[in-house]
Formats: sequence, C-alpha cells, structure tokens
Amino acid sequence: MSHGADSSKAIFFALVANGAIAASKFGAAVITGSGSMLAEAVHSTADCGNQLLLLLGMKRAKRAPSEDYPLGYGKETYFWSFIVALLLFSMGGLFSVYEGWHKLHQPEALSYPLLALGVLAFGIVMESISMWGCVRELNKTRGQQTMWQWFRDTREAELLVIFGEDLAALMGLMLAFIAVSLAWATGNPMWDAIGSIAIGVLLIVVAFFVGMEVKSLLVGQGVAPMTRDDMKAFLTAQPQIDKVFNLRTLHMGSDVMVAIKAQMRETESAKQLIADINQVETAFKQRFPQTTWLFFEPDNHD
Repeated sequence: MSHGADSSKAIFFALVANGAIAASKFGAAVITGSGSMLAEAVHSTADCGNQLLLLLGMKRAKRAPSEDYPLGYGKETYFWSFIVALLLFSMGGLFSVYEGWHKLHQPEALSYPLLALGVLAFGIVMESISMWGCVRELNKTRGQQTMWQWFRDTREAELLVIFGEDLAALMGLMLAFIAVSLAWATGNPMWDAIGSIAIGVLLIVVAFFVGMEVKSLLVGQGVAPMTRDDMKAFLTAQPQIDKVFNLRTLHMGSDVMVAIKAQMRETESAKQLIADINQVETAFKQRFPQTTWLFFEPDNHD
C-alpha cells in the first residue's frame, strides 16, 4: 500500500501518445488502404476514449462520502476500468478481426507502403514513451515482483488498465509493421489482412485478462497478500494486543477499509482499554496511510 505511484501521470502519457498516433494512423489508412493500419487507427482512437473514461472515474471516485454511500465512491474507478476493458474488447478487438476477415475476402493492394511503415514506426516510438511512463509509475510499488505478479496482485485499477492498453498497443503496432512489410515484400495483401486479425485476437486476449482482474476489484477484493501479512505482523507486534483473531480488508479505489478483531492486554478500566485501541489505530494508520476506515473490535475469542 503506497501513495508512490501516480496513475494520472501514466494516463496523461498514454492520452497524448495515442492522440498523436491515432491522427497519423487514420491519415495513413486512407492513403494506403491498409486494413492493419485502419485497425490500429480505431484501436488508438478507442484507447483515447478509454483514457478519458479512466480520468472521469478517478475524478468521481474522489467525491466525499454520503449517507447513501458511507464508504465513499472509490469503487467508481473499478466500474469505469471495467467499461474500458469491454471497449478494448469490442471497439478494438472485434473490429480488428472483422476488418481483417473482410480484407481476406476482398483483398486490396497496398498504396504507399513506405508511408504506412513510417507511421507505424512513429507509433512504436510514441507508444514506447507511453509504456515507459506507465512502467516508471508501477515500478514505484512493484518492489521485487515480476510484471506478471504485479499484474495479478495490484489493486490500482487505472494503472492496471493503462499497462494492459500500452502493452496491447505496442505489440499491435509491431504486428502491423510486420504485416505491412510482408504485404509489401511479397505483393500479397493477404498478409495485411492476417495482421489485422492477429491484432484483434491480441486485443481480445488482453481485454479478457484486464477485465478479469478489474472484476475481482469490482466484486470486492482485499489488500494484496503481502500487505495483509504486513498488517497482521504489525498488529501482532503492538504491546497493547495479546492476539489477533481476525483481519478483514476491502479496497475502495485508492482507499482501504480495515476491520480488526483482537484480544487486548488486560487493563484496569474501560477508559484505558479505549486509550489502547486508539493508540493502535493511530499507529496503524501511520504505518498504512491508505487506511481510510478502521473498525476495531476487542474480544476474548474469535
């Protein structure tokens, strides 16, 4: 649990990069007639819309709690992240597969292939910068985890989605570059169509994995296992606590709710017991600053 990563920075990196890439791709797609290029242009445009949705979700998640929503609106980020995964699947993946299938049955020779390759090379450079910005932010919280471990364990939905988008975009651009190169070298437009289908399949796979991870957060996921172990070890080490019976956590966007059931040390009065609990809660929030709601139940059995 860290405030080190700034998801908004990664989103703005991706938004600027995808805006420039989408404009160049659409121009090249019109001139060259490349199906792979058109698929990539639609993909980049969808990504721009996705990033705007993520920013909307982050803004709405910061609204203050109300009587109807006593734990705040933090989960709005998960809802909009899930919508982004669906859009990545539909607008990006399915359209690319359709465009490739259409080109297979009605092949069209490429025009100005060098222009298409130049635009794709520009896209690879811009998307690499976007990926660098995303990786720089996620490395602030990744620690010693591999990328795959971070992807499975992270509770930062916006950063998770941007990473998935950037990865799919970079790999898609490389596939498109290879497909256009083969179509140009062989004179066979079939390669361009196959490239479009491959890009679509890639986007569908990435959207599936991103959607499944965000779904876990949307349903109600606690803190990462490593963080939970740290919390339990911290509580066990407190002199006011004899035994921790139960620890429950729930991620609410960037905020976390924690419920603790523990046996406290014996005290001479209820006033001292309350003071001990308050001391533990203060120390806990200092150690884990994302803890916005903390509920403590003293008991002598589970």
